[in-house]
Amino acid sequence: MPEEALIVVDMQRDFMPGGALPVPEGDRIIPRCNEYIDEFRGKGALIVATRDWHPESHISFREQGGPWPRHCVQNTPGAEFVVELPADAVIISKATEPDKEAYSGFEGTDLAEILRRNGVKRVYICGVATEYCVRATALDAAKQGFEVYLLRDAVKGIVPRDEEKALEEMGKAGVKVL
Repeated sequence: MPEEALIVVDMQRDFMPGGALPVPEGDRIIPRCNEYIDEFRGKGALIVATRDWHPESHISFREQGGPWPRHCVQNTPGAEFVVELPADAVIISKATEPDKEAYSGFEGTDLAEILRRNGVKRVYICGVATEYCVRATALDAAKQGFEVYLLRDAVKGIVPRDEEKALEEMGKAGVKVL
């Protein structure tokens, strides 16, 4: 059983240019994420994809007093993945409760248990946005005791200065940036 997993964070239509909450040039990492998916799948690694999967009236939406425009609403085109996931990929839906925010793929999900059950010791992370959900997922993976690697050529942030701060914070927490 391979000891590695690739975690593809929030590669969804609403986070791409033209979406409700776009990461600037987020679409530029789609090909690289797809290459990593193929590479890790070829090694027999577990492929995990996290997604925002918000109910209609999620607390993070401006209409509910939150900071963000409506995005990644369950069963809408904006919530669809933009990467090519294998049929056996593990899909982790987060922020599914109307009154709870969740940036990390581990928050309110059974991701840690799924990884452990599959014998995973090392996780590699790609996706968007570096300073939000990628950061939170990487930090939580490290807290859960996994060896964590950030695939720098397959993550994209919103604000370069904030992205650099997030990379620094992850590094201090033991996340290795490749």
